[in-house]
Amino acid sequence: MTTNILVTGASGLVGGALLSHLSALRDVRAFGAYRTKQTNDEFSRVAGDLGADTDWSAALSGIDVVVHCAARVHVMNEAGNDVALAKFRDVNVAGTARLARECLRAGVRRLVFVSSVKVNGESTTARAPYRYDDPPAPQDPYGVSKWEAEEALWEIARDGLEVVVVRPPLVYGPGVKANFLRLMQAVANGRPLPFGAVRNGRSMVYVGNLVDLLSTCATHPAAAGQTFLVSDGADLSTGDLVGAIAAALGSRPRLLRVPPWLMECAAGLIGKKATADRVLGSLQVDIAHTCDTLGWRPPFSVQEGMRATVSAWRSRDAIAS
Repeated sequence: MTTNILVTGASGLVGGALLSHLSALRDVRAFGAYRTKQTNDEFSRVAGDLGADTDWSAALSGIDVVVHCAARVHVMNEAGNDVALAKFRDVNVAGTARLARECLRAGVRRLVFVSSVKVNGESTTARAPYRYDDPPAPQDPYGVSKWEAEEALWEIARDGLEVVVVRPPLVYGPGVKANFLRLMQAVANGRPLPFGAVRNGRSMVYVGNLVDLLSTCATHPAAAGQTFLVSDGADLSTGDLVGAIAAALGSRPRLLRVPPWLMECAAGLIGKKATADRVLGSLQVDIAHTCDTLGWRPPFSVQEGMRATVSAWRSRDAIAS
């Protein structure tokens, strides 16, 4: 029997990759719901901007499962936490709740929600990675909005909708932007980077591993009612990450052994403490519950993910030039 799956946010990094992945599977018909109108895509069902008043009726017709990737994403240096939280709540909380209620009305069986590890918090110690059942401790407006969206979904689930929550850490892959893109550019340019003495641990997830898990969560009987953490299963220090990017580029990393405390002090003096905390601190997740519950393992290694990410970036860069 064919399962009809709707992917929201299908024009984004994760949603686009998931739509392609699902469309290649047997017994699955995949559709993409875009936040902005797209044309000439046989898989698209336009639903408009995500919010409390979105009309999902046409997009949800005949759908069995929704994988909800659309969101207002984390915005750095946004003015005022109160203003930022209100904007995140409009999209990530009210918009998600609206979608879930519309799913109930349309007879959708399951909603898989792409949340964030920021629901757990911002950092960990080396001996205590985040677990799926840790008490939530979001510390910024984006993390708070994702946690509130999860709470709204669990409330709606009482009326019969199956809900699955997936909390990814940093996602990388073809098309990645922001800090990861800037780091690739720095490594490719041979710029010396001061991370040779950093001994932190960071969990990340290659988009190919994430979409494989989301696909599993869409249909696996044991996924309903669960919260899952996800990663590549191999955590890296910031220096290791630079080395992995360099290896994918076919070069050697240029790492300077600058004491982390010195970088922290310098960052504090120029108002970049939060940035230093992310680069120098640890954020690790324990995916044992995910693997044991679903019989799942990340299908791609870190090295494979890095090669695919770098290759796609180089191809686009060559076309642009």
